[in-house]
Amino acid sequence: MKKLILAGILLSFVGCISYSETSSRTTKTKITKTFIDPGPGYSQAVAVEVNGVKTIHISGQVGTGQNFESQFRDALNNLFKTLEVSGASFKNVVKYNTYIVDYQPAHLDTFRMIRKQLLGDEDMPASTLVGVEALGLPEWGVEIEAIAVVPSK
Repeated sequence: MKKLILAGILLSFVGCISYSETSSRTTKTKITKTFIDPGPGYSQAVAVEVNGVKTIHISGQVGTGQNFESQFRDALNNLFKTLEVSGASFKNVVKYNTYIVDYQPAHLDTFRMIRKQLLGDEDMPASTLVGVEALGLPEWGVEIEAIAVVPSK
């Protein structure tokens, strides 16, 4: 499995290099990066604007609370706030990943219920749910990262 992941990362990296080389030979494209709410060693989000399109890469948003449900709700609310500060909404999200510490199948019903309440269930972005052993701090049980795309203003 690790070999497949490394191969995928390598192929992605090679794809980026060839795209850069090709595009720099033909025309120069202005790329603007905006760092949103930077912290020590990271930003809550980075907006990249190219050719009238802004892609927002949102760092993992965590929630607080005593149980999975409260942490998941809070993490989604933090995601909504970061999207708003970045000039987007959840309707602009094209992909999001959710990481749950000590994931159990029983989490899935709660996950789906809260997701439907807060996000709806139509025209949903691509999504990945991953059970993990741990996150950055021991009190974090849920983390959500996202990518959103909006027209530049």
